[in-house]
Amino acid sequence: MNAQTALKEILALPEEERRWLVEEIAATLPGPAVDFELTEEEKAELDRRVADMHAYPEKGIPWKEVKRQVLKRLRHESRRRLG
Repeated sequence: MNAQTALKEILALPEEERRWLVEEIAATLPGPAVDFELTEEEKAELDRRVADMHAYPEKGIPWKEVKRQVLKRLRHESRRRLG
């Protein structure tokens, strides 16, 4: 089976199975998913956010909720683009 044939079959799978498959494939790739350097400004912003998180832990949002919101937004954007 070549990549084009596999892709056609994968695209026919339900969304949940496609998401799982993407995560499984990504886990097999070596190194970080993104290879880049942060600027000094970005590093300072991350440090500020970490300090804020430690100072005000009650303001945090659990990962499951963040993930749910992001996936909902992505689905909405995909539907909007596809018409």
